[in-house]
Amino acid sequence: MSSHNFFFSFSPAWPHGNVRQIFPDIFFVTGTNKIHHEGADIQTSRNMTIVRNDSTLTLINTVRLNDQGLQQIDALGTVHNIVRLGAFHGRDDGFYKHHYPTTKLWTLNSTSYESGLTADQKLIPGERMPFPDCVPFIFETSTQPECVLHIKQEGGILITCDSIQNITATDEFYNSETAKSFQDQGLIKPANISSIWLRATDTKVSDFDRLLNSFAFRHLLTAHGEPLLENAYEQVTQTVRRVLG
Repeated sequence: MSSHNFFFSFSPAWPHGNVRQIFPDIFFVTGTNKIHHEGADIQTSRNMTIVRNDSTLTLINTVRLNDQGLQQIDALGTVHNIVRLGAFHGRDDGFYKHHYPTTKLWTLNSTSYESGLTADQKLIPGERMPFPDCVPFIFETSTQPECVLHIKQEGGILITCDSIQNITATDEFYNSETAKSFQDQGLIKPANISSIWLRATDTKVSDFDRLLNSFAFRHLLTAHGEPLLENAYEQVTQTVRRVLG
């Protein structure tokens, strides 16, 4: 662990919903995200996925929760792992590492933190993972570290960060300006590959073809938007053809 005082710069616990169960041992919570990007203040929602293995919990795409939300997490089990999937998330990893000091932080090899926080484990295909029946898929053409987790459960579940989003409506965590901007930019679409993310990462169609050829999956749990259940593979396939040709 880095000796930096990484916990002096935590984001606050912004408004969020309750932890809800999506599948047996898989939970989901939606909260607020605020960023300043290209001169604009952007406020959207973002999601954390929680996976339980026996009594051990893994937090993926962390969202800081208030004390009541932390009690909901603790009622599910004991937090052992924090997983960061994407370059543009991770602002709350330091809070959870501080709040649950014995946890292991998992990231991709090339991921770093401005705060000096360092990973305890790397997400490497074929090597040990934070819980069973889980495999990382790493985007090879992206200029920024990004991966997807595939869970062999319920016919296959993809957990994504920014690479595939499922924003079908703007929720109560958006401010009105950002909601209008997202509508105007055509970002409100199921199983979407965001034009903003593509510009930021220059990810090529070959990665998405490889993803679709590597895994069978029925469900998508993403950092942005509602869970996409039952027909996620078909929806993602259509999006890849529509966006990337």
